[in-house]
Amino acid sequence: MTSEAWNALREEIGGELAHPALLPAAQAAAEAIRADFGNAVEAVLFYGSGLRDGDDSGKVLDFYVIVRRYREAYPSLAKALANAVLPPNVFYFETAFEGRAVRSKVAVYSMADFAEAASRSHFDSYVWSRFAQPSALVYARNDDAALAIAEAVSHAVVTLLEKTVPLVPPAFSSDQLWTRAFTETYSVELRSERPGKGAEIYAANAARYDRLAKSALSLTKWNVTSGPDGFVVANTSARRFRAIVAWRTRRIYCSTLHVLRLIKAVFTFAGGIDYLAWKISRHSGVAIEITPWQRRHPLLAGLTLFWRLRRRGAFR
Repeated sequence: MTSEAWNALREEIGGELAHPALLPAAQAAAEAIRADFGNAVEAVLFYGSGLRDGDDSGKVLDFYVIVRRYREAYPSLAKALANAVLPPNVFYFETAFEGRAVRSKVAVYSMADFAEAASRSHFDSYVWSRFAQPSALVYARNDDAALAIAEAVSHAVVTLLEKTVPLVPPAFSSDQLWTRAFTETYSVELRSERPGKGAEIYAANAARYDRLAKSALSLTKWNVTSGPDGFVVANTSARRFRAIVAWRTRRIYCSTLHVLRLIKAVFTFAGGIDYLAWKISRHSGVAIEITPWQRRHPLLAGLTLFWRLRRRGAFR
């Protein structure tokens, strides 16, 4: 990576992170979440459909809390160990705001784990897929923390595009590239999203994605140049084959991690199994009714629900 091109991308990402058009409800939720984790917090990031749509109606807002060390973040050693072994831990929060409850989902990473998960050396696409999309730095402990977040998010953008370029035609547009990138990451995570969601995410902020493609593609290991309709790359059949194998392998690997995270979330969420049922139903249209027995035995319920829901099409 050339330092000039990298610094330009990091500055662009840093500016985007630092100047969010933030919902008042999201700001209130972020402040409450930061207070809950106390002095361990290095940064709080807001992302997802609540930021993208500028609306929290009927949504669970998505936050990342970046901490110094897991042991500082929890009174419970078990939760700290769970976060270290399989990051992130995920929690559900409700914040009172203007006479109503604002619902939030909070993922917790250490700064070191967040940076590693955004890098090209990490096989799991969990962080690349989220932070190649717009996000807002709601809180940073200091300038060093803000710079570290901008660095990690910039790596997430470059990594996602680098992993996707071998899958697109030799002459491709920004639209084709980003749509393919998001389609691949949704399939990897078994997300219960309707077909065409990747194209929808690109279209919602096309100018931003086009701008980032120009900045980030020069920082990938591929020799991507400008073309009449976007970009040109000398892809080969062997390169494409290796990329297809990598993404298919990633589906198995990351899907397994995703299931483990869902099971773990049943225990870290208050009312976790009800939340998971609501989330799947909202995205897929597959109705789920949780029984009293399932609430008493969330681990067994989570395992059996997963297979039943996959057969019914809640996961693809």
